[in-house]
Amino acid sequence: MQFTAAQIAAIINGRVEGSPEAAVASFGRIEEAQEGQLAFLANPKYEDFLYSTKASIVIVNENLVLKQDVAAVLVRVADPYSSFAVLLDKYQQIKTQNLVGIEQPVHIHATASIGSNVYIGAFSYLGEQVILGENVKIFPNSYIGSGVIIGNNTIIHAGVKIYNDCIVGSNVSIHAGTVIGSDGFGYAPQRDGTLKKVPQIGNVVIEDGVEIGANTTIDRATIGSTLIKSGAKLDNLLQIAHNVEVGNNSVIAAQSGVSGSTKIGKNVMIGGQVGIVGHIQIADGSKINAQSGVSKSLKVPNTTVTGSPAHDYAQALRSQALSRNLPELEKRLTEVERMLKNLSVHQEKF
Repeated sequence: MQFTAAQIAAIINGRVEGSPEAAVASFGRIEEAQEGQLAFLANPKYEDFLYSTKASIVIVNENLVLKQDVAAVLVRVADPYSSFAVLLDKYQQIKTQNLVGIEQPVHIHATASIGSNVYIGAFSYLGEQVILGENVKIFPNSYIGSGVIIGNNTIIHAGVKIYNDCIVGSNVSIHAGTVIGSDGFGYAPQRDGTLKKVPQIGNVVIEDGVEIGANTTIDRATIGSTLIKSGAKLDNLLQIAHNVEVGNNSVIAAQSGVSGSTKIGKNVMIGGQVGIVGHIQIADGSKINAQSGVSKSLKVPNTTVTGSPAHDYAQALRSQALSRNLPELEKRLTEVERMLKNLSVHQEKF
C-alpha cells in the first residue's frame, strides 16, 4: 500500500515541497526512518534529524525555516503531530476496511441483529438480542452479552468482555482484555459482621468516539448507568467503579482508579496512578498530576492539583521549594539562637 506526497497532502491539507510523486509505504521515526517511509517533525528538539533522515517524505510545520537543504520531500502543515495522527488513523482504517465476514467457530444467537460489513473473529460469543451496527469489527475470543448494542464503525479487540445490556456507541475502540459491565463493588454490612452483596442491575453506556485501553475494567451501575461520555480517552489498566461519569473529551492515564458515583467533568486530564474517592465531583478542565490522591471535590474549573491528599499545584511547588531550603534555614536559625544566647550572657555581665 503506497501513498504519494500529493495524496498525503490532500488528506491533511498540506503543501508539498519537492516532488509530489515521491511515494511511501510505511511509517518511521524521523531519527531512524528509511527510504520509502514517512516521518514527521513536531518537536524542535529533533530538527537536526531532518537534515540526516533517510525518510522519503517528512511532515513539518508550515512555518519551519530550514537551516540547510534536505533530501526528503516535505509536506508542510499547520500541526504536524495532529496531521500525522490523521494519517495513521486513515492507514488503520484502510487496513481493517476489508476485514469482513464471520469466522468459525463462533456462537451468534438467532435473535442477534448484525449490520453490513461486519467482522466477527473466531471463538467469539454474541448473546440474545445483541445489535451490531455497520462496519463493526469484533476480534477473536470476545464475549458480547445479551442485549448489548454496539454502534457503527466500532472496534472490539481480542478478548474483550461486554456484559449484558451495556451500550457502546459509534466509532469506539476497546482494546484487548477490557471488561465492560462487571458488577460494581457494593456490599451491605450485616449485624453479624458478614457482607451482603447489593445486586448491580444497571449498565454501562459508552458514547461515540471513546477509546478504552487494554485490561481496563468499567463496572456496571447499581441502578442507572456508569457513563463514559463522547470523546473520552481511557488508558490501560484503569478501574472505573459503578455509577461513575467521565465527561466529554476527558483523559485518564494508566493505573488510575475512580471510586463509585464520582462525576468527572469535561476536558479533565488525570495522570497515571491517581486515586479518586467516591461521591465527589471533578470540575471541567481540572488537571490531576500523577500519583495524586483526590479526597474531596474539585469545584473550581481548570484547577491543577497534585499530591496526596491532592492540593493546589502552584502551592505545592512553593512548599517543595521551601522544603529544599530547610537545611539552610536550620543553619541560620541555629546561628540566630547562638547570637541571642551570647547577647543574653553579655547583658547579664552588665
